[in-house]
Amino acid sequence: MRKWTLRCLAAMALLGSCRVALAQGAAAQINLGVEMLELPSPAPARITLMYPSSSAEATVTRGPFTYSVARAGVFAQGERGPGSLLEASPRKLIVISHGSGGDAHTFVDLARVLVQRGYVVALPQHAGDNSRDMSRVGPASWEARPPEISATLDALAAHPVWRTRLNVQGVGLYGMSAGGLTALVHAGGVWSAARFGQHCREHIEEDFYTCVGLITQLRGNWLDTVKIMVARAVHVVRFTDATPLSHNDPRIKAVIAAVPMAAPFDAASLAKPRVPLALVAAQQDAWLIPKFHSGRIRAACEPTGGCTVLADWPQGGHASTLSPWPADLAASISSIMQDPPGFDRARELPVLWGKMAAFFDSHL
Repeated sequence: MRKWTLRCLAAMALLGSCRVALAQGAAAQINLGVEMLELPSPAPARITLMYPSSSAEATVTRGPFTYSVARAGVFAQGERGPGSLLEASPRKLIVISHGSGGDAHTFVDLARVLVQRGYVVALPQHAGDNSRDMSRVGPASWEARPPEISATLDALAAHPVWRTRLNVQGVGLYGMSAGGLTALVHAGGVWSAARFGQHCREHIEEDFYTCVGLITQLRGNWLDTVKIMVARAVHVVRFTDATPLSHNDPRIKAVIAAVPMAAPFDAASLAKPRVPLALVAAQQDAWLIPKFHSGRIRAACEPTGGCTVLADWPQGGHASTLSPWPADLAASISSIMQDPPGFDRARELPVLWGKMAAFFDSHL
């Protein structure tokens, strides 16, 4: 388990989290089906689909995490769960963009909530920026991620089975951390590597984990000083491309961005997003300091009525949007991924997930 955990926690400042959501709570009338699609380029190599199923669930273990799903379960054509707004195929689709170093397993709880509302959830594996391969973390991945969402929709629209089950013309998108950057691009955001470089040259001490990465849990020692010096030099040389980057897919109709990586954006480009936009902020986020990330976007879009804030947790941390950690992992995980004192995920998350589902219900 330690090797698996360390690989996930070795992510730079954009880590979406190594947390795999546990399927807990009230008994569901419709079970959670899971199917993995292995696809050729240009689609993401793997897309995990979570959907309403009439098949029985069984316990699945992945590393230190355990949850209950119906693997390759029968697709429930017309059944509906509690609160479901959709009764029959084609079902509406929500795409989830994981954070750097993340994967589909981190979103099982949220997917269950959305599936109970009648949606199908698709979770593409971002190339070179996932729990198995982190070779492209940073601007290379940020540029590739939004087209990977579009390629996911293309692949599902052409799939011999799923194309008849899904409506890919009115899609919701949720992203967390680096996935939040992906979501903001689809909301109309414009960013550049040069903006990221400039941000880090100016604010590297304050926004340490964003610009340097998690090398040690200690601050203010000689190793951090050396890392800051090296990182400054890298930002001067590497992150200089001022080309404005954007991506527009008219099939995406509503977007939620949670604790997003947002320093690279021209915040003005999101003052009036092209689609309904909702934000989730956590004021104790030490990984992506809110005033440089979620706060910048909120300051641009909230005064214009261009965004909705679903949650702004005074005590929430970067990983607080994820389900509670299994006890054996919680004891060993980095302190930056732990909840700050006073935050209760078990109490707060059902409320947030309900608001997220309602937001998509209103706009899709």
